[in-house]
Amino acid sequence: MFDRLTALGWGVVTFAITIGVGTVVLEKFGNAVGGTANTTTVYLNTQLGSSGLAGWTPAIIAFAVGMLFLGAFLIGGKKTY
Repeated sequence: MFDRLTALGWGVVTFAITIGVGTVVLEKFGNAVGGTANTTTVYLNTQLGSSGLAGWTPAIIAFAVGMLFLGAFLIGGKKTY
């Protein structure tokens, strides 16, 4: 089960890095352009940030860990090799 938690951890780290890089790129792009394009990039940055995709991260982590523990209890402690 811990190997699955490790894989989950790597997935969450990759997800966070992707959001961080996307936010930085959109902010730099928004500063480089003006007018309507800047408004659009600010909106996309907001949707990627805490009010959008990143806001779902805690729920995804809780659901995934819960499913791992539920799966461990459904197996009934049987060791599978």
